[in-house]
Amino acid sequence: MIIQKDKPAFAVIPWDEYQILIKSYHVEANEKDVWFPNDVVKANVRGDSLIKAWREHFGMTQEELAVKAGIKQPTLARMEKQGANPRKSSLIKLAEAMGLTVEQLLG
Repeated sequence: MIIQKDKPAFAVIPWDEYQILIKSYHVEANEKDVWFPNDVVKANVRGDSLIKAWREHFGMTQEELAVKAGIKQPTLARMEKQGANPRKSSLIKLAEAMGLTVEQLLG
């Protein structure tokens, strides 16, 4: 340990241990990049699409989200159906409108 101003400032560890720490940090960081609140997970498990689950999590109507995303409400209704395959450009608009990443809409 290296002390500066009477406080620990640096730790010296073997290279192999450092590599293990770095690899585990990256895995944890990647896992934290995509998160889902419990109510979104529950809605998805019971059959709702992630788009619908997130929209309801934020307390938005289809119309409100559609306007915010710059799409039509019937288009959003189709995208919310289980098994729908929305275009990436539409997913980007929805993610931006809800402050999410595209990955959070794909699961």
